[in-house]
Amino acid sequence: MEDRQRAVKMKTIIIATKNKGKIREMAEEFAELPVIIRALDEFGELPDAVESGHTFAENARIKAAFYSRLTGQACLADDSGLEIDILDKRPGIYSARFAGDNASDGDNNKKMISEMKKAGVDSSNARYKCVLAFFDINGRILQAEGECEGKIKLSPKGSNGFGYDPYFYIRGGKKSMAEISALEKNEISHRGKAVKRMKILLAEYLA
Repeated sequence: MEDRQRAVKMKTIIIATKNKGKIREMAEEFAELPVIIRALDEFGELPDAVESGHTFAENARIKAAFYSRLTGQACLADDSGLEIDILDKRPGIYSARFAGDNASDGDNNKKMISEMKKAGVDSSNARYKCVLAFFDINGRILQAEGECEGKIKLSPKGSNGFGYDPYFYIRGGKKSMAEISALEKNEISHRGKAVKRMKILLAEYLA
């Protein structure tokens, strides 16, 4: 009877991403919460949310609300990217498509290198930013943010990361994000910080 009552109190949350790594990371972080984590692909072929916002926060909220309405469940979505000071904080919300809608990591990095060279520099202060938005079926919204400060250099190192990681040197400038372990990255990364903050907000909300 107690197990049945506990199951009733469990909150289903859809993670609005097809990235299995992100889903696993959040499932592990939220393991102590009374939640059931489900992946978006469990609901079949769903249309992509139109990320029409002008900030990471706007896009995260748009995606969370969009997929919550489609699935009929509470939904958690993120938007993240890289801000490079010398490039006026570009690529920002366009980080995944800096070189075009279907750009690969390599394409985006080539574009970034080209823009840096045009600016006449081989390094710049930069930061990764992440915003997580939780949208419940009752319209309640929770939001958590995370940042990781560092420096972009045009000399890539490491093979553990993805995206701009080989060019992003964490504070201190000795190691790139692609040179550290997944465990280390989770402790200092923008997404890791946002997920930990969201865990606190969810614990308070679900209580």
